[in-house]
Amino acid sequence: METFLQEAKTSSRVLSTLSGTDKNSILKAMAQGLRENMPEILEANTLDMAAAEVNNLSDALKDRLLLDEGRVEGMAKAIEEIAALKEPVGRVLDGWYADAGFKIEKVSVPIGVIGVIYESRPNVTADVGALCFKSGNVAILKGGKEAEYSNKAIASVLQGVLKAHNLPEAAIALLPDSSREGVAKLIKQDAYVDLIVPRGGEALIKYVSSNATVPVVKHDKGLCHTYIDEDADFDKALAIVINAKCRRTGICGSLETLLIDEAIVAEILPKIKEAYDEQGTRIRGCERTVEIIEADVATVEDYATEYLDNILTIRVVEGVEGAITHIEQYGSQHSEAIITENYTTAEHFLNAVDAACVYLNASTQFTDGGEFGFGAEVGISTNKLHARGPMGVSELTTYKYKIYGNGEVR
Repeated sequence: METFLQEAKTSSRVLSTLSGTDKNSILKAMAQGLRENMPEILEANTLDMAAAEVNNLSDALKDRLLLDEGRVEGMAKAIEEIAALKEPVGRVLDGWYADAGFKIEKVSVPIGVIGVIYESRPNVTADVGALCFKSGNVAILKGGKEAEYSNKAIASVLQGVLKAHNLPEAAIALLPDSSREGVAKLIKQDAYVDLIVPRGGEALIKYVSSNATVPVVKHDKGLCHTYIDEDADFDKALAIVINAKCRRTGICGSLETLLIDEAIVAEILPKIKEAYDEQGTRIRGCERTVEIIEADVATVEDYATEYLDNILTIRVVEGVEGAITHIEQYGSQHSEAIITENYTTAEHFLNAVDAACVYLNASTQFTDGGEFGFGAEVGISTNKLHARGPMGVSELTTYKYKIYGNGEVR
């Protein structure tokens, strides 16, 4: 482990001095490499999918794990989009002259060595590798064992491109010891690793946050809510809440609890029930909900559960304040939405709700680095420091002060 991390640290000094032009050229080669090696990547994914069947993974997890030609092409396009982004390193964020006469510049620089721990989704290997490379950082990748073959195939392609350009393969590397013990060692290696980003289940996040000595930016659970206000457009509301839950139920931006204003619940809830029935969604509701529609009775535990499945909790609330109170109690500070045509109510909700992303009249499934124009994301941070929301290349930089003097002494 220590030898591996020493190589990573050495590689970070190499990456930090690469020009933006060189990085972009190499990223485009990585995208092309994924296309050219698509048969090998899909073959590796077939092995992972076969193991998923044997291990009885849920349909949501299998959907996250699956690669096909479209998804591999999507990975390649995401890398090309990352290459097209503005250069994040070397930007002068601020500048001024001190009273003593010397010049000070605040300049963006790479963080250094970033360890990312993730589960299921093999596209994360390509996304994170590319984002870290663009921002001049080394990526140490620890994927889930369920995607072992896919991750190795993708990482091999990226490393092959690095090698072809005379760059260290350690710049984008899978953690050699992927066991729980290996993770336990990694998160304490603050002499070599500058940041850990865990993205996965609640148990993983809690374990890393509690045991790491390396700084952590959490990609915590997505316990997302959408509130339908009394001044909502019903057609708009139906389209949004169906998309927010059903487009992909296994992602962190998926709607888990729908909140409805008591003033309109009798009118809109039967329409919502009919729409969700067409999607096969299982509904658990509060006492008022089950008075109006057929649904299982929701428990307190349901309100605190990230299902990542086609299950939805519905609760009737007293106006926008009731919605805000519920979100304060159960939300995970990920993504929250309000559907209303009332500007004053909308602004109150957007300002009062404490979350990384707050939406007006839109689906929470847009919380995604690609949708935000970042190409991809390392994770969706629910931290308040140092990054929040989708973490793109800018969030993978820090800064330093460059001072230009001419003999000044204090």
